[in-house]
Amino acid sequence: MAGRCFHVAWIFFSLFYLFFLPSHCFYLPGVAPEDFKTPDHIVDSAENLGEVLRGDRIENSPYTVFIMRESRMCNVVCRKVLDKKAAKAFKEKIDDEYRVNMILDNLPLVVPIRRPDVENAVVYQHGFHVGHKGKYAGSKEEKHFINNHLAFTVKFHKDPLTETARIVGFEVKPFSVKHEYEGEWNTKTRLTTCDPHAKRAVTSSESPQEVEEKEIIFTYDVEFQESDIKWASRWDTYLLMADDQIHWFSIVNSLMIVLFLSAMVAMIMLRTLYRDISKYNQLETQEEAQEETGWKLVHGDVFRPPTNFDLLCVYVGTGVQFFGMILVTMIFALLGFLSPSNRGGLMTAMLLLWVFMGLFAGYSSARLYKMFKGANWKSITLKTAIKFPATVFAIFFVLNALIWGQKSSGAVPFGTMFALVLLWFGISVPLVFVGSYIGFKKPVKEDPVKTNKIPRQVPDQPWYLHPAFSILIGGILPFGAVFIELFFILTSIWLHQFYYIFGFLFIVFIILVVTCAEITVVLCYFQLCSEDYQWWWRSYLTSGSSALYLFLYAAFYFFTKLEITKLVSGMLYFGYMLIVSYAFFVLTGTIGFYACFWFTRLIYSSVKID
Repeated sequence: MAGRCFHVAWIFFSLFYLFFLPSHCFYLPGVAPEDFKTPDHIVDSAENLGEVLRGDRIENSPYTVFIMRESRMCNVVCRKVLDKKAAKAFKEKIDDEYRVNMILDNLPLVVPIRRPDVENAVVYQHGFHVGHKGKYAGSKEEKHFINNHLAFTVKFHKDPLTETARIVGFEVKPFSVKHEYEGEWNTKTRLTTCDPHAKRAVTSSESPQEVEEKEIIFTYDVEFQESDIKWASRWDTYLLMADDQIHWFSIVNSLMIVLFLSAMVAMIMLRTLYRDISKYNQLETQEEAQEETGWKLVHGDVFRPPTNFDLLCVYVGTGVQFFGMILVTMIFALLGFLSPSNRGGLMTAMLLLWVFMGLFAGYSSARLYKMFKGANWKSITLKTAIKFPATVFAIFFVLNALIWGQKSSGAVPFGTMFALVLLWFGISVPLVFVGSYIGFKKPVKEDPVKTNKIPRQVPDQPWYLHPAFSILIGGILPFGAVFIELFFILTSIWLHQFYYIFGFLFIVFIILVVTCAEITVVLCYFQLCSEDYQWWWRSYLTSGSSALYLFLYAAFYFFTKLEITKLVSGMLYFGYMLIVSYAFFVLTGTIGFYACFWFTRLIYSSVKID
């Protein structure tokens, strides 16, 4: 009774503390609100590692007249007279559909575009185009026009108790207008095409500004609009997905595939395996034992180390590293730690998690290597720490050199490249060695059955169990589980759209894991029943072959959705997609391998072997 009274008193005290005593909260890094009382000016911002790798460079802007809640028309930025070289450069940027990106109070500049197929639906385009191409009335010649007037709309939410306000939206409507003025140009010249004193604003009916070797006057408007959107919800409009029904359809479709595959696996495994194990355990005479067929017949070879088992250990360890990185990243994203306002946060988190997951990579590769009776654990550890990162770094360096050759600001500087190498050799490699040392020191679990000294001959296999055919077939279902979501991911990367639906992505990731495991187990069972015991590499390649379909789909996406004509841009696309496909191969291959590894140990530990 006294204990119960004490428990009730403790709950009462806790509730009193929570509701009546003052408490403090904190904001996650990069997502704290900014209160504005007096005019502020734009300053340089230091980029984090993720921003630099993405090619983001934040610099000062000449659009400086942003005074909270003070709308201003026709602010003149500058007057530029283009020479032949500058005009040609602008035309090339317009042809390549370059966009100008800005941020204000950590919010990206967007162009709202109404969707004609959905009523009152708006999609947001990252940044505004440098210009566009068009024709004058009655002319067939195509001209280049530059967007030299920007109508900014800054939405703010005012605190009802104080006079402070917080920015909750940053939009722009670009115009191309051929500005005119009277007399000679000076700092006090008033434009006749955009005059705040005469209340004359720029409209879409103005004569456009053609890109030619003449002067161009850049202007902008700033309009402040009060909004009911609160600061905590200001990203909701940016991240609102109008195609959420497609995501649900994709998940339901994938779940139906998984359920069907799971039912098939359950029927095959429970009925067939139960019957096989019961039959094998009832074999008593030597004559019956000699007549046994199926997967039990290869029990003396099923755990024989495969060829190039050291390379298999390296790839399995790397796959474990990838799996841990992706799983933790998604958990952080689901909990809201990777806010979109923290630019580059996702890329930075993935890099750091990759580095620290080296501990598990070394541990898993060393455990598998020791099971194969390997002795030189230091060599396998070094390969695990270097092989995959070195391959990716080499491809990335070549691609970065191409960007350098184009004199693009998106090229990663040498300082950042050195920081990546420092993370690699200073943190990741030592952690791989630590994990490998721990894994190699632990005792290895004995195989369920003994391995014969002389390997048995593998009989001829039917055409549908040929390694190449079964491997290619095995990759179709894992790819089919993710290809719809892959479309949205590619669109967000290459077409500059927002993607922040990690809830859908996490469900798809779970479906991918289950699909890889089940299809590999089914094909592995058929392989063993056909008396082919060489399942180690086959299990890895079966689910890993889904990466081939991913790369082929990326090529299909390139030719059907993107309008990339320059050779360097195409090389960058396929280079980065090659890295993504390689990583996907390592991830899915490892999932399939461990599923098959667990399955073989389970079934061979369930039968009596004399």
